[in-house]
Amino acid sequence: MMFTAHIGLGANLGDPVRTLGAAIQALRQLPDSQLTGLSHFYRSAPVGPAGQPDYVNAVARIETGMNAHALLAALQDIENLHGRTREVRWGARTLDLDLLLYANDEIRTSSLNVPHIELKNRNFVVIPLLDINPDLTLPDGTRLADLPAAHDINGLQQIATGIS
Repeated sequence: MMFTAHIGLGANLGDPVRTLGAAIQALRQLPDSQLTGLSHFYRSAPVGPAGQPDYVNAVARIETGMNAHALLAALQDIENLHGRTREVRWGARTLDLDLLLYANDEIRTSSLNVPHIELKNRNFVVIPLLDINPDLTLPDGTRLADLPAAHDINGLQQIATGIS
């Protein structure tokens, strides 16, 4: 059985555009999975400690046979291959891959929260999600396009079309 998953991509250290491109290629290599959508790339102001460089963000959609926890582990492996460290919460990072949505599931475990807890509040997630799913409805019935973040372009700049 295949499931639709949405993955948030972000980076603000090194060459973020190149890193996101490499991460997308790694997503294409995931077992029992196929990349089916990719948003534009956006530059956004950082959330978290001051003094960080701006982020580059995007969202990818995949069809996968992997369960949510196996997919999360695979995403963390990709992050680790790109030098990801987890020393400062919301700190600068070489690569961040967040499992935003998995099927229409709501998952709350010690290692995974789906939908992503901050999804509704972050324009750098909502707007790229709308790029690839303009009619998306969240598991709680909220239409993504109705969220305030869907109309908030403050601090967000489209910088590139998604790499196909």
